[in-house]
Amino acid sequence: MRSQLLILAILLFLFSCKPADTTCTLDEDRLAGREALDIHRLEQEFFAATTADELRFLLEKYPEVAEKVMERDTYPNADSLAQELFRANQDSSFQALNAAVAKEFADISDIKVELEQAFAYLKSYYPDFKTPKVYTYVSGFGIDLLVEENMLVIGLDYFLPKDHAFQPDLPKYIADRYERKYLVPMIVLAMSSRYNEIDPKDNTLLAEMIYYGKAYHFVKSILPCTSDQYLIGYTPEQIQSCWDNEDVIWAHFIENELLFETNPFEIRKYIGEAPSTDAISPDAPGRIGRWIGWNIVEEYAVQQDLSLPELMREADAKKLFKDSGYRPRAEQ
Repeated sequence: MRSQLLILAILLFLFSCKPADTTCTLDEDRLAGREALDIHRLEQEFFAATTADELRFLLEKYPEVAEKVMERDTYPNADSLAQELFRANQDSSFQALNAAVAKEFADISDIKVELEQAFAYLKSYYPDFKTPKVYTYVSGFGIDLLVEENMLVIGLDYFLPKDHAFQPDLPKYIADRYERKYLVPMIVLAMSSRYNEIDPKDNTLLAEMIYYGKAYHFVKSILPCTSDQYLIGYTPEQIQSCWDNEDVIWAHFIENELLFETNPFEIRKYIGEAPSTDAISPDAPGRIGRWIGWNIVEEYAVQQDLSLPELMREADAKKLFKDSGYRPRAEQ
């Protein structure tokens, strides 16, 4: 009987640590500053052009895109760039790619709404935040995202379904994350870097773990109703496995004295893109150090009760780790 009660208690504890299967509701107060977003569909204007002169007009109409995306400064003049763009415009393969994007992204109202909500949340935490100009584009798998303070360019061809005939030249474990539901989380993750303060002299594995942990905490704060799988890019099964083995993963870091490791090749094993973290197990997903860093930062956020800007300003990774009191769930 005692063993049955113990098993029940463990199951209840494990269940309590998982996100509840309920409908998430956004904070209306944080949405109060929501602004209507105008997304410029550059790919439509680009492929509607029938002459090089019309493409040159587009370069003049969108000078910031011409400079940042089309690298205008690398061409002798605007005419030569317009001619090069027109050759791309007439390429049958490029036209087929655009047709695929036009079909898949005929309606992008969901992306528009997600971005409007994310920008409203951002402004609620950072009142000085200004909504960037947003453009979509078909880059021929040249640019996935360009995220700058005043401009956001989305290469929609990167975000076709993972079973689509057109795919970017990326390893499958990375390409699988380039789907529609990952798009806005990727954008917010990129935006987090401008608020994520660091100590440039700290080149330890712990500092890298905390940096990414703060980044994921930022995205979760801005997109509170978005599933973790779209934030970190793990499948639900991988996330479950990580939770089930959190104590084993953490023990590996401690027993091998990895937290203050400074060798970049060692750090890459736990932070860099890879299909798995073989140093721990072939079954452990890649970037496992980022996942542990996220857990540390989440614990720190609970223990210290800080606002998002205050947490993002904490540049001392060692202090943050110490003040988090982090322990794997099984050890608590």
